Amino acid sequence: MEDVPGTGRHPAQRRVLAVLTATQVLGGVGVATGVAISTLAAATLSGSDAVGGLAQTSAVAGAGVLAVPMARAAARRGRRAALALAYGAGTLGALVAAAAAVLDAWPLLLAGLFLFGGGAAGGLAARYAATDLSDPRHSARDLSVVVWATTVGSIAGPNLAHPADEAGRALGLAAWAGPYALAALAFGLALLGVLALLRPDPLHLSGGTVARPSPGGGWPVLRATPRARLAVASIVVSHVVMVSVMTMTPVHLNHGHASLTIVGVVISLHITGMYALSPLPGWLADRFGRIPVVLAGMALLAAASGLAALSSPHQVARLTIALVLLGLGWSFGLVGGSALLTESVPQHDRPAVQGLSDLMMNGAAALGGLAAGAIVTALSYAALATIAVGVVAPMAAALLLSARAPQPSEG
Repeated sequence: MEDVPGTGRHPAQRRVLAVLTATQVLGGVGVATGVAISTLAAATLSGSDAVGGLAQTSAVAGAGVLAVPMARAAARRGRRAALALAYGAGTLGALVAAAAAVLDAWPLLLAGLFLFGGGAAGGLAARYAATDLSDPRHSARDLSVVVWATTVGSIAGPNLAHPADEAGRALGLAAWAGPYALAALAFGLALLGVLALLRPDPLHLSGGTVARPSPGGGWPVLRATPRARLAVASIVVSHVVMVSVMTMTPVHLNHGHASLTIVGVVISLHITGMYALSPLPGWLADRFGRIPVVLAGMALLAAASGLAALSSPHQVARLTIALVLLGLGWSFGLVGGSALLTESVPQHDRPAVQGLSDLMMNGAAALGGLAAGAIVTALSYAALATIAVGVVAPMAAALLLSARAPQPSEG
């Protein structure tokens, strides 16, 4: 890798980060708009809260499934091809979801949301693209900058959902179609930005592409690398807890007769917690190590879930605080865990292992979202949040044990 004299930074890294930052803003608008309305849209079209839980599950499952072809595309052709695949799928999925709203067909909506998950997959993959040309001493910082870039779009998305819905109705479209059309536009612009501007490709420059990925993908590397397994486990737990609790919070608020505007504000603040402070865990991970940052994330997730369990559907302020803490815990877990994973495996193995990590985190979160709807339907939202605390506890114990063991130098 060609470095800037006196630093470990490649001369193309500034441009790469600028392009990834811009496309993250657009992708964030699309993803957050879908997050804000999909649960309620599916529940309204189907008349079932359980189907409402399936909405986010479908999007998360789609993101997980797309992680595999994206990893192969990255290994063979670079990050640009992988991100283009993700945003292309997200654009198509948003258009299908808009058509489902017009046709009043909730099964078609779930199918569209599966492809819609490509937008989220692109946003997740972009964080790894940010580290391809990084100075190893600052890889967590660069990763967190791209995660932070999602803040603008993610805050705007939920708050644009209601105006987009009204604009769609004014144009003669059905309820929910307008926000999905907005998401399609955002993903489409992100796709064009990646294709036109992510040149040169950072993975090509770093030497991380290979002509033919190994048949085993990232599994052999993950099995042979304990720290990589710990990193993936922490990412999976952070994501499944966040998705499960967040997915059913709009339904919980709806039981308290909260308006779409209030739901949008709560989700917007939750997403602010996810992204706005992400440079903080990035800086802390480079300064103090990855595992302490991930441990802090587990503590935040446990506190958020505990507070949510104690909140009635009418206690909007308390639920808002819980959702902000939930987002912040996710940020610490994702940034710290992703940096730990990246530094734990050889460069030529990273695309496959990173893709496997995204597959596992989204697959687990899809199952978590599915279970969340069933738990809330059969028991309660409080029971769901209490179970989430139980999921975090063993992960925190494993991290504590690892922190006490001798470790190779980090960062």
